[in-house]
Amino acid sequence: MSAKGNGRVEGKIALVTGGAMGLGKADCERLAAEGAHVIVTDREAELAHKVADSIGGDALALDVTSEEQWIETIKAVEERHGRLDILVNNAGNVIFEDIIECSLSNFQLHMRIHVEGTFLGCQKAIPLMAKTGGGSIINMASTASLLGYGNIPAYTAAKGAIRSMTKSIAMYCQDEDNKIRVNVLMPGGIETPMVMGVSGRAGEKPMEIPEGVLPVDSLGHPTDVANTVLFLASDEARFLTGVEIPVDNGLFARPQR
Repeated sequence: MSAKGNGRVEGKIALVTGGAMGLGKADCERLAAEGAHVIVTDREAELAHKVADSIGGDALALDVTSEEQWIETIKAVEERHGRLDILVNNAGNVIFEDIIECSLSNFQLHMRIHVEGTFLGCQKAIPLMAKTGGGSIINMASTASLLGYGNIPAYTAAKGAIRSMTKSIAMYCQDEDNKIRVNVLMPGGIETPMVMGVSGRAGEKPMEIPEGVLPVDSLGHPTDVANTVLFLASDEARFLTGVEIPVDNGLFARPQR
């Protein structure tokens, strides 16, 4: 799926975590197509560079759980570009284990990547964004944080924390009048390498997601999330902050069948 660019984020500097594949890659491509200069960050530096080369952006190796690496990343962005307008905290993981199976170390791993990674991204980026006129932060939660899934308690706990934390950060920014908007997306089932892996289809060709309105229980395409990221990143969303948006084809709204 492709989308024609209209310059909706023309000239803006964007940083996307976990940008080497899946939702992060789609976010990078969509923002770049609409005129942003994108810094692709990921623990997989080689893959990040590959994505950056394809969209005319930059790439930086970043472990989102490392405060030191976040400090160095934001410093590099300021030195190279002088500003940061868009931050997408997308990096994540999921391990399918129920409450009995889940080890404390795996629970803590989810918290480090999702919660601490998002916390550090916001904390280290806000001063630069505020100094250069504000911007938009988009954090990535999940509709799983709104529903009960018995096999992913660590994941749902981490995504729920991101939802709550996002609102607090949004209100801080509004109180500071630093012109930074902070919102959270909650994707449902999206055809990504992570979803393919947990469904036993790792390495296979992604299924074709048709154009137009999708039927109930259909998986979405990464671009479905990236389009919403683009909207929140653009000035079109200037009146939205502290908002949580499900991107889930009605999953959360539908009564259990």
